[in-house]
Amino acid sequence: MHAGDPRWICFDCRHSLADAEYGSAAYAGGHIPGARFADLDRDLAAPPGVRGRHPLPDRDQLVARFRAWGATTDSQLIAYDDAGGMFACRFWWLARWLGHAAVAVLDGGLAAWLEYGGALTSKVPEVQATNFAPRTPLTRTVDADAIVRSRDPTLIDARASERYAGEEEPIDPVAGHIPGALSLPCSENLDERGRFRRDGDRFAALAEADVVSYCGSGVTATHNILAMLLAGHEEPALYPGSWSEWLQEPSRGVEVGNGTASAP
Repeated sequence: MHAGDPRWICFDCRHSLADAEYGSAAYAGGHIPGARFADLDRDLAAPPGVRGRHPLPDRDQLVARFRAWGATTDSQLIAYDDAGGMFACRFWWLARWLGHAAVAVLDGGLAAWLEYGGALTSKVPEVQATNFAPRTPLTRTVDADAIVRSRDPTLIDARASERYAGEEEPIDPVAGHIPGALSLPCSENLDERGRFRRDGDRFAALAEADVVSYCGSGVTATHNILAMLLAGHEEPALYPGSWSEWLQEPSRGVEVGNGTASAP
């Protein structure tokens, strides 16, 4: 990374679903110099509700955050975390949702930065607000109604296989998956060093499909979206509400195991 170039801005996206304050505490304890902290709950999502646990933020409010962070249309944005990119990918997707193409995820995250001798600081950067302007989205979304109306949606579920199968559900009140969805856990996008795999195309069977990616709340689904782009495929659509929204309407149905129908 060109750490000395003011056009390059890092965003610390560390988060824990089990501890809402983990990210801010980790950032305060040491971050990449110049990095801004992007909180999943406060910055990268709207409050939880009928649209799921991490609905997309209001677009105008997100633009205001980018301005407050000092981003410009010329900025190269780089998101990182310490969870294999699971949260950094949400930032990456949202920047592209605002039409900003110059955004990347730091492969290997904070560990990679430290491995290559990068320093950390507890100093919060002084930032001058900008007039960052959104452009046409570079992403696609679908809602629950569109999935229901589709005769044969190609859905990929980024959650752990145990959650997909309905064997366990540590977060949401109902276990299982959207009927017809395929299980493609996002953790399998990474190699043993926590880098995105370059040793094969696990999405090859989806090459001709119009894919919709989802997860528990529309966060780690973006990890599969980036992985598919890295593998050379067309970009899937995101179902932002994901499982946490889907299960709120019983008529939509639920599957467990390898396709056993169940009611929420």
